[in-house]
Amino acid sequence: MKKLIYYLLPILIVACNSKTKEADNSVKNLKEYSINQFMDNESVNGGSFSHDKSKLLVTSNRTGVFNMFTISTKNGEFTPESKSDSSSVFSISYFPNDDRILFRMDDNGNELHHIYMKDSTKVTDLTPYKGSTSSFFGWAKDNESFFFGSNNRDHRYIDVYEMNINTFQSKLLFENKEGYNFNGLSNDKNYLALSKTVNTNDSDLFIYNLNNKTFTKINENLSSNSASDFSIDSKYLYFTTDDNSEFSYLMKYNIETKTKEKVLEKSWDITSSYFSYNGKYQITSINEDAKTKVFINDTETGNDIKLPTFDNGSIIGVKFSRDETQILFYVGGSNSPYNLYVYDIASKKAKKLTDVLNKDIDPTHMVNSKVIRFKSFDGIEIPAIYYAPHQANKNNKVPALVMVHGGPGGQSGQYYSPLVQYLVNHGYAILAVNNRGSSGYGKTFFQMDDLNHGDKDLKDCIEGKNWLAEQKIIDSEAIGIMGGSYGGFMTMAALTFAPDEFDVGVNLFGVTNWLRTLKSIPPYWEAFRVALYKELGDPYSADSIRLHKISPLFHAENITKPLIVLQGTQDPRVLKVESDEIVAAAKKNNVPVEYVLFEDEGHGFVKKENQITAYGNILKFLDTYLKKTEIPVKQ
Repeated sequence: MKKLIYYLLPILIVACNSKTKEADNSVKNLKEYSINQFMDNESVNGGSFSHDKSKLLVTSNRTGVFNMFTISTKNGEFTPESKSDSSSVFSISYFPNDDRILFRMDDNGNELHHIYMKDSTKVTDLTPYKGSTSSFFGWAKDNESFFFGSNNRDHRYIDVYEMNINTFQSKLLFENKEGYNFNGLSNDKNYLALSKTVNTNDSDLFIYNLNNKTFTKINENLSSNSASDFSIDSKYLYFTTDDNSEFSYLMKYNIETKTKEKVLEKSWDITSSYFSYNGKYQITSINEDAKTKVFINDTETGNDIKLPTFDNGSIIGVKFSRDETQILFYVGGSNSPYNLYVYDIASKKAKKLTDVLNKDIDPTHMVNSKVIRFKSFDGIEIPAIYYAPHQANKNNKVPALVMVHGGPGGQSGQYYSPLVQYLVNHGYAILAVNNRGSSGYGKTFFQMDDLNHGDKDLKDCIEGKNWLAEQKIIDSEAIGIMGGSYGGFMTMAALTFAPDEFDVGVNLFGVTNWLRTLKSIPPYWEAFRVALYKELGDPYSADSIRLHKISPLFHAENITKPLIVLQGTQDPRVLKVESDEIVAAAKKNNVPVEYVLFEDEGHGFVKKENQITAYGNILKFLDTYLKKTEIPVKQ
C-alpha cells in the first residue's frame, strides 16, 4: 500500500479524450443552498461497540466541534460523552468489558495527541508526555491491556508500549532506534510486525520476536510491503505487497516455516485486510478506481457474505462486534454524506442510526461524480473525478475549477466533500485531477513525479483544464485551480510557472518554499524523512538548487491572477509563514489577494464555524473573480 505524505454507485468510465454527456438539467426546482445550510450537515465517524452491544461510541461534529457521543443501537439516540468547544475530541474505543472509554485529543490541530480515559467520574490523561504524540494501536486479546505508540523517549521515533487497564502502568515493549513503523502485534504477544520506509513507494517488512529480540525480514525484493493482520492463532502474518506487480495483493507468511503464499489478488490495490475478534470473518478493502469496495469472507466456508446494497451509496468503515454477530458500517458516496448503520448477520437486517443530511437540502440537488480519463501532453492517461452542476447546459455555460489533492502521493476519490458539493450547487464544475504521482493507479504511475514536482504533474492539471474547456457546458474563459497542502503548492505553481493558464487560484495551506518545508518536518516524521527527500529532494544537498527553482515563493513576481490563501496558525506541516510570505509577495504585483487565517486550526479546518467562514469566503472570491457576479472589494 502506497505511503501518503499528507493527508480522506456505478462508476462511469469515459474513454480517453471523449467528451461527457451534457449535464443533467432535469432536476426540478433546483435550489442554491447557503454555506450554513451545507455545514448544518453532520459528520459522524469512527465506531466501537459497547460490551453489551447496546450502544456505539462515535465522533460527531454536531456541536460545531468534534466530540464523542454514544448512539443507542435500538433507536439511534445520541448521548454526549464530551463537550469540548475548542480542541476536537476523537473517540477511540469502549473498554472490552465495561463502559469506560478511550479517546484522543490534541491542542487545536498541533497533532500532539494524548490518549485519555473517561470513566463514570473523571477523565484521565494516560499519556501525559509534554511535547509528545501518542497513538492507540489496539487491545490485547486477553482484554487486560492495550498497546500504544509514543515518541516521548525520542521525539523522532515511535516506541511501542503496553498499558495495563487495571493499574494503568505502561511498559516498553519495543525501543525504536532506527525508524521502524508499527504494523501489528500477534495475539500471543510474541511478535511485532514492523515496516521500514525505503522510499515513498517501497518499504521493507519485518517480524520482530519479542522473546529473543531478533528481526526476520519478510520481503526479498524492493517493493511496497505492509502488514495487514496476524492470524488469530499467531501462526501467520498477512501482508500486502506489490512485489513484481503494479498493484498490491495479499500474502500469508508462515512464521515457523518462513514460507509465503499468495492469498488474494485483484485488479486494483488491496488496501487492508483484517480478522474479526475470533477470526470467523476476514474483512478486505479494495481501492477500485478511487472508490472503496469491501469484501467480508466467512473463513469457515470460504465464501463472501452478501452485504446489503444501497442506491447511490457504498459501504466503508466496517467493524464487527466482539461476538461477531453484528457489524457497523457507513454508507455514502460522492453525492451523499455518510450515515451509520448497524447490521445483524443472522437476520440480514440493516438499521440506519443517523440521518446526517440537513433536512433543508433536497438530496436530488446533490451531484454525483463521474470518473473520466484524458490524455496528457505526453500521451499518459490521467484519471479524474468530474462534477457537473445540474444547472449547466450548452446554453448556460458554467465556470470550472481544477482541484488538486494533497500529497504528493494522495488521491481524489469518489467520496463526499461539503466544499465540492457547495461549489457545484452554486454553479461551478469541478474536475479533481489525479495527476501522475497519485496513488491507486499502480506503482509506475505513482513514481512518475519523483524529483519532477511542479513540472509534469502541473502539466497534467493544465491538460485537465483543457479537457474542461472542450466540454460544451463549460465557460472556457473562466477556469481556476484549487488545492490543499500539496494541492496548494500545485495551485501556486500554476500561478507562478504557468501564469496564463488559469484565471484564479485557491490555495489552502499550500507549500510555497520547499527548502523551508523540508527542513521543518515534524520530528516524529523522522522515519519518513529520508524517503521524502528521495522523492522531493534533499534541501541540505545539491538538490536545494532544484527545490529553490520549483518553490513558488521565489517566483511570486509572475503572479498575475486573483488569489485567495487560507491557513491555520497551528499547522505543524505547512507553517503559517509559508502563507504569510506568498500573500505579501503577491500583493506587490497589484493583483487581488485575499488571506483568511484561523488561529485555532492546524493542517485542515475541522471546526464548523471555521469551515463556514473558509468555504463562504472561497465562494465569494470565485463569484467575484471567476463568475464575476460580485463587486470586488477594494484592496
